[in-house]
Amino acid sequence: MATIELGIGLSDFENIADNAKRAEQLGYDFISTGEHVFFYGPIGNGLITLAAAAGATQTIKLMSTITLAPLYPAALLTKLVTSLDNVSNGRFHLGVGVGGEFAKEFEACGVPVGERGARTDEALALMRQLWSEDNVVFKGRFTTLNGVTLAPKPTHKPHPPIWISGRSDAAMRRCARFGTGWLPYMYTPQQLQASLESIRTFADELGRKTPIKPGLFIFFAVHEDREVAIEMATKRLSRQYNQDFSKLVHKYAIAGNPQDCAARLQAYIDAGAETIILNSATTAAYTAANEALMASEVLPLFQTGNR
Repeated sequence: MATIELGIGLSDFENIADNAKRAEQLGYDFISTGEHVFFYGPIGNGLITLAAAAGATQTIKLMSTITLAPLYPAALLTKLVTSLDNVSNGRFHLGVGVGGEFAKEFEACGVPVGERGARTDEALALMRQLWSEDNVVFKGRFTTLNGVTLAPKPTHKPHPPIWISGRSDAAMRRCARFGTGWLPYMYTPQQLQASLESIRTFADELGRKTPIKPGLFIFFAVHEDREVAIEMATKRLSRQYNQDFSKLVHKYAIAGNPQDCAARLQAYIDAGAETIILNSATTAAYTAANEALMASEVLPLFQTGNR
């Protein structure tokens, strides 16, 4: 029987240390956070946020969900990721995506949106070389290295786990080539199952032998009153993504009472998910209660030792 891991997204930037400690105490396996340079609302930088969380915790794993790889110079991103791996004693997992849904941040960073996939692939290839070799020579489209050595190397061997996010065939091929795991979002169970099958096909084409860990990032709202949970999730996601989520919330999120949420989680697990990162989609005032109710009523049904 597969080991199921369940993580939680950090809910704000003002109380990172306290929220990270609380997530660890509640029994979540991961804490995570996303990032943008600019977006529709306030959002921080994932690597900086998780560095603060690392210093406040002892055992919980950390995952960036996701790092916008094309917005960083590849060598600098490698150094930042390695440093976070070092300061967390090997607890950091790198989630990678290409972004593009907010084009103005690409313009602000001087990165053409159309180059985001190519830049990400090149960055991942460069990272793996810097993590495994000394005196690295690298001639890429966007980066040139003439005999440099990354030191120190990562604590996590051979390197921090890499979770690839996305929805396209290009993202799935990227996962087959570079990924430790697959972490899509805004997916139904059926989409998840189909994507995992595609990734396995792409991996076979590449001759890859190591398995890819199946994961999922999903928003959730749990409340004893089902309708209250659904309303909170709909309002939060509609505002966050600047579109009407009233017809999408049941398709792409988990919302309802504890029994509803357990059933929905099970559907994703049946589709193949083994690592699920949950992110609160509620009012700010209810976030702590949302995460605590999920931890007390739903997590024990799935985590190792309780199944």
